[in-house]
This record gives sequence, C-alpha cells and structure tokens, in this order.
Amino acid sequence: MTVRSEMLKLPNLPLWFQDTPRRPAMQQDSDCDVAIVGAGYTGLWTAYYLLKARPGLRVTLIDREHVGFGASGRNGGWASAIFPVSLHQVAKLSSHADALHLQAAMNDTVDEIGRVLAVEGIEADYAKQGLLSLARSAAQLERVAGTVGASAAFGLPDQWQALDAQAASAMVGVQGVRGGLYTQHCALIHPGKLVRGLARLVESLGATIHEDTPATRIAPRCVTTPNGQLRAPIVLRATEAFTCQQQGQKRSVVPLYSLVLATEPLSAELRAALKLDHRRAFNDLRHLRVYAQMTADGRLVFGGRGAPYRLGSKMTSDLVDGIHAKLHDTLVEFFPALRDARISHRWGGALGVARDFCPSVGLDEGTGMAWAGGYVGDGVATSNLAGRLLCNLILRRDEPINRLPIVNHRSPLWEREPLRWLGVNFGLTAAGIGDDEERLTGRPSRVARLLEALTGAH
Repeated sequence: MTVRSEMLKLPNLPLWFQDTPRRPAMQQDSDCDVAIVGAGYTGLWTAYYLLKARPGLRVTLIDREHVGFGASGRNGGWASAIFPVSLHQVAKLSSHADALHLQAAMNDTVDEIGRVLAVEGIEADYAKQGLLSLARSAAQLERVAGTVGASAAFGLPDQWQALDAQAASAMVGVQGVRGGLYTQHCALIHPGKLVRGLARLVESLGATIHEDTPATRIAPRCVTTPNGQLRAPIVLRATEAFTCQQQGQKRSVVPLYSLVLATEPLSAELRAALKLDHRRAFNDLRHLRVYAQMTADGRLVFGGRGAPYRLGSKMTSDLVDGIHAKLHDTLVEFFPALRDARISHRWGGALGVARDFCPSVGLDEGTGMAWAGGYVGDGVATSNLAGRLLCNLILRRDEPINRLPIVNHRSPLWEREPLRWLGVNFGLTAAGIGDDEERLTGRPSRVARLLEALTGAH
C-alpha cells in the first residue's frame, strides 16, 4: 500500500487532539456575570483576563462539543503577527497611525502569549523563532523585495527582512529556494496543549465550563440551551466559523476549510539533513497559502487552503481527499526525501471569514452583547488580543489598545446565495490560477493582484 493510499484512509483527527473526560453539560437554569458561548481561544483568553483582573467574577463558558473542538484545536500552530487585511487597507478603513498601532499590537501579542504561558506554567511547546517565507520563483522573489520596500515605506522598516538564496536555504532545506522573507514576530505552539491548558487555568481561577451544551439561541442577557437558560448581563459570542449557523447570523461569516497533514516523527539525522532541526514557522510565497512547522517531537506539520466553499455555508466534518493529496504533493515538492515518510494524521476544519476579511472585537453596551472573530485563519495570536480587548470593554478599563481599528468594527454582510458561493469559490480558484500564471510567465500574477485589490487581503 502506498503512502498516499494509507493517508487517505485516515480519519479527520488532529494531531493535537487528546481524548479527555468530558465536562458535564449544563443541566438547569443558571446565572453568572459573563456568559461565553464557545470554549476556544477567544472565550478562554477572555475568561482568563477577566478573572485575573477581577477575581470572583462569575464567568461561565458553554460549548456545543468540547474545549477546542473548532479552529482552536485544528489549526497549524502558528502564533503570528500576521493580520489578514493589508496595512494599506487598514489605513484606508481607519488611518495610517491606527494601522501602525495595530501592527505593533500584533507584534506584542506574540510575546504576550509566551509571557502568560511562562507565568502560568502552561507547557504548550511555545517556541519563538520567527517565520520564514521562501521565494521559489522569480515572481515570488519579486514579492520579497516588494514586501520589504512597502513595509519600510509604510513606517515599519524592521518588520520584514529580505534574505538571499544562501541565507534562506541555510534556514530550511526546501528545494528550489531563490530567496526568502523573514520576520521575528511569530511563534509556534501546540494548539491542543494550549487550549486544554487555558481551560484548566480558567477553571482554577473560578470559571465554569460546560461541554456538550449547544446554544440554541443567543440573545441579550440570555443564552438558551436544551436544558435551561444561562442568564448574564454580558453575553459573548465567541463561535468563529460556527457563527453562521446561528439565528440571524447566516451571512456574518463564511466557513472556509483549512486542511493539514502530519508526518510520523522524523529521525534526528533526517531532520538535520533537511535543515528541519528547528521550531521556525515556514512556507513559500504562493497565493494559495500553505504553512508548515516542526513539532517538539520531530514531526512535520504541513497545511494549506483550497477546499471549496459549500453552498449555503454548509459545514461538515468531511475531508477533501483531493486537497489532502495536493498538500502531500506540495510537501514532497518541498522535501523529495520525504516521499515515503508515513503520514500519521490528517484533518480539516473551518475558519471564519468576514466579508471585508477584517477581524473584529466589540461590545454593545446597550444590549450587553459582545463578539469577536472573523480571524481568516490567523486567530491563534489575534484571539489573545481579542481576549484582552474584551476584558477592557467589559470591565470598562481604558487602555491604548482599546483604540485599535478592529474594536467595534462592523463588517458588511456576505451576499445572498448563490452569489456568495460564486464569489468565494471564484476567489479560491483565482488564487490557484495566480500561482499557475506565475509558473508559466515568471512574473507576478495579474489575477492575484486583482484579487488582492478586490478583497484587501494579502
């Protein structure tokens, strides 16, 4: 049996998953000070900062499945300072100064996560060694220069560093490297250890977590569940991609899928030969994004986008064999020596995308309804920033980060179907066409440039 055929028989089970006893479901009406729907990073970080700031606050989290069931337990493990919308687009939406403030806050957030883990004794395999984006074509190499130049002109000369072929190849042994783009503002984590550690931490601080407790209705001051109502003056919706399944929220975000593979642990000799004996995030500069990391136990985790959007924002746990096969092809393209390396895990999960690709955090003081999400796959770090912002908004604490342009930002609604299906899948197809165009022409893609102009994303 081939590596490919064995891989395609694997179930949808993240490498990060650990089967632990379920917390009891909510069984009756309950009252608290802050009710949080969703026990992923956003909800848990918010609970953490609230309880550190105000011990004794009654905070209750509920989740339809279990802690970390969604993107918090299925991501690729990058805690990066990447914001899904370009800073030029942020400046258009707000101001140049606000865009600089946002990037500084994202940079600080990568370090804040490491600080909390160290202070609280959570072992989540945190390692801050930066992010290397490889240029493997003339067009990608041109984007390296463009990114560094644009960042410096915007006022961030140290955000990115251009590397020549020799320097980039010395950092990771990917085939066909012509140069690279490096930033120090990225750390790697074990997503499962992080989300489970945060859950145990907030419980030790006094929070209550109910698993197997779906929210059938989320309304001001009251969350309805099958076994009772959870009443609170503040209700936080922290449901990311699953927000589109809630009443009145169908067009707020679209669920897009990211798919991931993990190899068996690689030998120390092989890791050294391939320059994979590090904990640095890496990818290349293609438009249809891929991402990779080496885990603390020596596995290569390799993921990417490309799974089609389903009509009506339908969400399933089905795997997309064709995309996993393409991911494996790309992994082998990067590292031909891993052609026969066994794939031990494969999985996929939905992430939330707002219509303008801009994450948001907010609180309606009139209704007590709070929200955060729409991270476009960059939520490992952004959710921590969201948790701190929500804590400030809920407790009415004034801090400089409260003026960030994502606070109380309202994204427009997505189009109705079938326009939504056509538009989203056109975007996914266009990203792939852009990569094909660059392979054929050797020049930056006009299709990709048009897509970036239409979305503001990068």
